[in-house]
Amino acid sequence: MGFAKAVKNITIYTTATCVFCHAEKEFFNEHGVKFDDIRVDVDEEAAKKMMELSGQLGVPFTVITKADGSQEKILGFDQPRLTASLGL
Repeated sequence: MGFAKAVKNITIYTTATCVFCHAEKEFFNEHGVKFDDIRVDVDEEAAKKMMELSGQLGVPFTVITKADGSQEKILGFDQPRLTASLGL
């Protein structure tokens, strides 16, 4: 895939009951995109970190870390933005 060299890591902050979280993970799985799933409903420290990064508590919250160290932060399952950012 074209995004593999440009992206170092993808982290998705989620909860078990979030429909949009499940949809985003399914979207990534369908496209063979590897990601780290951080459950903020069971990990208080992760929830605090997400709050520091995003300034809010909405999920899914996705952090795409590029190979150059820059980060793109996406709130919600914004499929067009995710597609564009990852070159899918």
